[in-house]
Amino acid sequence: MARKLRLEFPGAIYHVINRGNYRAWVFKTEGAQAAFEKCLFEACERSGWLLHAFVIMGNHYHLAVETPKGNLVAGMQWLQSTFANRFNTLRGERGHLFQGRYKSLLVEAGDALGQLCHYLHLNPVRAGIVPVGRLGEFRLSSYWYLTRPKERPAFMRVETALAAAGQLPDRAAGWQSYASYLAWQAAEGPAGKNAAYVSLTRGWALGGEKFKEALLQDYAVATEVRAWESDGVREVRAAHWRKALNAALAGVPVSARTDERKSAPWKVAVAAHLKATTDVPNGWLAEQLEMGSAFYVSKHVGNLRKKADGKTAKWARLGPPTGGVNPGRGRGASPCLRRGA
Repeated sequence: MARKLRLEFPGAIYHVINRGNYRAWVFKTEGAQAAFEKCLFEACERSGWLLHAFVIMGNHYHLAVETPKGNLVAGMQWLQSTFANRFNTLRGERGHLFQGRYKSLLVEAGDALGQLCHYLHLNPVRAGIVPVGRLGEFRLSSYWYLTRPKERPAFMRVETALAAAGQLPDRAAGWQSYASYLAWQAAEGPAGKNAAYVSLTRGWALGGEKFKEALLQDYAVATEVRAWESDGVREVRAAHWRKALNAALAGVPVSARTDERKSAPWKVAVAAHLKATTDVPNGWLAEQLEMGSAFYVSKHVGNLRKKADGKTAKWARLGPPTGGVNPGRGRGASPCLRRGA
């Protein structure tokens, strides 16, 4: 099977996750915990990373890391292999230490990154290790460094979480306000609820639709199933389908869209065009175009194709208008739409 895609570019931010092999408690002892933190900090120094947040749990770790040089893969290879070698040498053991490849989700700067920082800081609370009121005592997290500015490494960016919690200052008053903010999150906010925040560990990117669409467009992200973590496959494909749908709709006259029937000619033409040019499923089209069900999409598209009678179907060329033509006047749209076919 092909190795899953790692999208790298200067300034990319990631949520990185990995677990011990067979979910083993890799970080059970204080020595192992300190050794991994040391390796992590060395990796940041060597790779020029910015560490927005991190947490080391008993059998896994989370990182919110920014890569100004676009070098996540090289840095992670060094981090995990170096720690594994040191760990195995210390214990006189051999074999894989971590559970396969690490998982990395791209993260949008701003709110998405800030929420991720809160989520990481509250991991020990959700796991029942410490109550939120004693979170500052949990040693294996960037939150521990919040009130210890002299001990922070230069690459650590605690101000990211503070800014996301309301532009809090990096001083005693801001630290106290952030502690209160996390207490609220743990009790009532989304970062304290596993169910609400499950998306922060799934998929391929964390952020808004525009952020994801820009990644797909700017970096020509592949959509093959084997190229992505399984949770992200449909989301990546759906973004491509949405882009193709918007392009097709740009060629539909505004006057044609007044027909809101499930079998409206313009809906059938758009569906037929996307079926001919993408791998979009009927169910997705039925939902987006309000055509009822996957069965009716298949039925109406099939009927339209039969009407083409083997000739080049005009709906197959449906697309956005060219030359700056106003689609509302009907020019640039498929001829079959203008005729109401």
